[in-house]
Amino acid sequence: MSSDHLKLYESSGSPNSRRVRIFLAEKRISVRRVPVNLGTKEQFSEAYAKINPRRVVPTLVLEDGTAIGEVPAILRYLEEAYPNTPLLGTSPTDKALVTMWERRMELEGFAAVMETIRNKVPGLKGRAIAGTHDYEQIPDLVERGRQRIADFYADLEIRLGEAPFVAGDRFSVADITAVVTVDFATKALDLAIPDGNSATRHWYDKVAARSSFAA
Repeated sequence: MSSDHLKLYESSGSPNSRRVRIFLAEKRISVRRVPVNLGTKEQFSEAYAKINPRRVVPTLVLEDGTAIGEVPAILRYLEEAYPNTPLLGTSPTDKALVTMWERRMELEGFAAVMETIRNKVPGLKGRAIAGTHDYEQIPDLVERGRQRIADFYADLEIRLGEAPFVAGDRFSVADITAVVTVDFATKALDLAIPDGNSATRHWYDKVAARSSFAA
């Protein structure tokens, strides 16, 4: 489905951008992708600040110029505008449960990885929190972040022993965030799925093999 009137400002190296790209691929929506070079700090340029004052990616720009930042907001717009292949749930109960599990994957997994990286990587000195303001790194948060990630893996293993997908019986946005979190932790921190977490490994191999995850 072509939607050339939509523009997605994103970066190939941004896990948050990847979450949106996978979502688009699952729903077979084609949008105009506009790369933002994080390596050259293009996100801090005045031109990009006019699009997203928080100076982060991704940002979805609609035909009328409306700019939508923040991944959950972008996904909500896409789900409402393109309801085929629902990824945020169907019934009221299902929608609530998907939202709950997606929130847990983001707060307990994705945010933990992000906190660890932003307080660890020398190149992010003075930028420990993404956004408009500058914050110094806190080294003690690196060790705490590693513990949070270990707890995330342990909790995820329990959940996937109960259900085939994170939010229940069907693939959803919660699985997208969870897989991106695992890949993020593995690549950036060398914290892969622990040996022995067989339910998580089975789920990961099944979900990550979907063609959308190459996006």
